[in-house]
Amino acid sequence: MQDEQVKRDHVDRLRAQWDRELPDLDTEPMTILGRAYRLSNLVRPSIEETFASFGLDRGEFDVISTLRRSGPPYRQTPTDLYTLLMISSGGLTHRLDRLQKAGLILRERSASDGRSSVVGLTEKGVALAEAAFRADMASEARYLGGLGPEERVALAALLKKLLVSLESQQPATPPEMAPNTAILFDNADRKP
Repeated sequence: MQDEQVKRDHVDRLRAQWDRELPDLDTEPMTILGRAYRLSNLVRPSIEETFASFGLDRGEFDVISTLRRSGPPYRQTPTDLYTLLMISSGGLTHRLDRLQKAGLILRERSASDGRSSVVGLTEKGVALAEAAFRADMASEARYLGGLGPEERVALAALLKKLLVSLESQQPATPPEMAPNTAILFDNADRKP
């Protein structure tokens, strides 16, 4: 009996309470989505700490990592950036101001269209984006220590299957416009 209680997690306890209060309601979705939400909440502080150790907040990391993963010359228009990041243009402007002040990005007039601008990573920005991402991946890998290699593959495949199913119900988003996937962040609580 005691072993059974040790193996119960937060979601099991919530479901037991709801089963008692609303026995006619099927709470099975909580077994997956509730756990995904709980995992996100548990790992978020550590991920934010990792970015902070590089002098970045989550939103700033999203900008420089989006530029870095775009490949050389690590440049995007502000419109492309706020579309890729799924934030407002005003929210992006504040992030860009902070990143430019830190010497991580440059804003220049577009060579092809003098009315628009281009945002690019500086050498310092390229190096910092890579170092922060490497540290983030190392941190996130530690969270997966409770799963064996085969379990990781199986869980990743099932989560991918669910995500593909959910994404297929959304308006089409080209793969290059998908949001950052460093971890289970939902855009609703991203800082502008």
